[in-house]
Amino acid sequence: MAKSSRKTIVRLTLALFLVLGLGTSAQEIRRAIPVNPPVARTPAPPIAPPAPTPVPGVAPNVPSVVAPINDTASFLAGLPVSADSPLAGLAQDPAWKRHASFFDQAWAKLDANRLAGIRNWGANYLPDASQSIPTVFYMFAGPDFLYAHQFFPNARTYILAGTEPVGPLPDVLRFAGPALSPVLENLEKSLNSVLSFSFFITKDMKTDLQHEELKGTLPIFYIFLARAGKTITNVDFVTLDKDGQPHSATANEKGKGLTPGVRITFAGGADAQPQTLYYFTTNLADEGIRSQPGFIKFCANQGMGYSLLKSASYLMFENGFDSIRNWLLAHSAVILQDDSGIPVNAFDPAIWSLRFFGTYIGPIDIFKQHFQPQLQATYQQIHAAPLEFGIGYRWSSKQSTFIVATRRGTELSPLRTEPQPAGPPGQSQ
Repeated sequence: MAKSSRKTIVRLTLALFLVLGLGTSAQEIRRAIPVNPPVARTPAPPIAPPAPTPVPGVAPNVPSVVAPINDTASFLAGLPVSADSPLAGLAQDPAWKRHASFFDQAWAKLDANRLAGIRNWGANYLPDASQSIPTVFYMFAGPDFLYAHQFFPNARTYILAGTEPVGPLPDVLRFAGPALSPVLENLEKSLNSVLSFSFFITKDMKTDLQHEELKGTLPIFYIFLARAGKTITNVDFVTLDKDGQPHSATANEKGKGLTPGVRITFAGGADAQPQTLYYFTTNLADEGIRSQPGFIKFCANQGMGYSLLKSASYLMFENGFDSIRNWLLAHSAVILQDDSGIPVNAFDPAIWSLRFFGTYIGPIDIFKQHFQPQLQATYQQIHAAPLEFGIGYRWSSKQSTFIVATRRGTELSPLRTEPQPAGPPGQSQ
């Protein structure tokens, strides 16, 4: 098949996925979720999760032991578990070995094609993002921890929000024997669009995470944390009340006005500072914020933060998402986004300094009503630095748009629009 024909088929397939997703909620088409290369990890001290909730029809002989959280994360991510782990036997199963090979290859490919470019870009153009910044806000994120971590690797707190449920603590031991292979295959299937297009189609993910044996977003967070070389120290289910105060909860606890979520604490090594990941299931439309105001109040209590917006369905171009757009503009020191985040004409030039990377050819067809003439004119007038990575719905690096908005007066390093000049031979940068 000719190369142009293959590209046409890929575009048609992606367009079909997106159109099908439009039939659910406007928030359910978005996001790129990355993957990292294989990481050699030293097994962490066991952290035993609470006993699992039985699932009818699955593994009737539930074992009396539960696997430590970090072994579970490693197992799901296709990485080695500790020698004395209850999962050590399952790791000898041919199904798991195939699973490990699958993820090793996928992670290595995505790192070479995409994530190495992000790291290089950050070192050149946003070195501040690698510092120990207090808070990262990632709205419309779903379980996309690794992209947040890729751009902001040392943040002390990550706050992610999406419409997908948290789910229970995953317990792989329930699937010993013949059940293991389909469980792992289903997990891989739930990541197919990520591996193919670099972003989740939430309609598909929501279906996968509800109907598979490993439900919710926690298995994906486990995979991404393990592949990032993190050691999980605690997992707590929480809810936010209407005042934004967190309270201990059971998995996916619901109540009028309450916002369910999870808090995961982790570290990158024995001497690394603790980091915290929050994920909340919430509707970020104006009516959702009115009915569940606790999430925005919780975020406001964290102070100014760095924000990431990617594959966000152009939701903040619509009147029904004024609240979250205005909140981000008021509470962000820096906003990294593709062209689907906040319209460029919403950034007051007296407050924001904008830098542009890549190119702008406009939205894909189903979002063509959100074409930005002002953004097109800007790219025509400047010589934007090229991107080494693709991002958003235009996932090719030659078609991607990337914008860095920095609040004036908050800059720690020079705002570069060109790569740093090379130093003398042998001199580190």
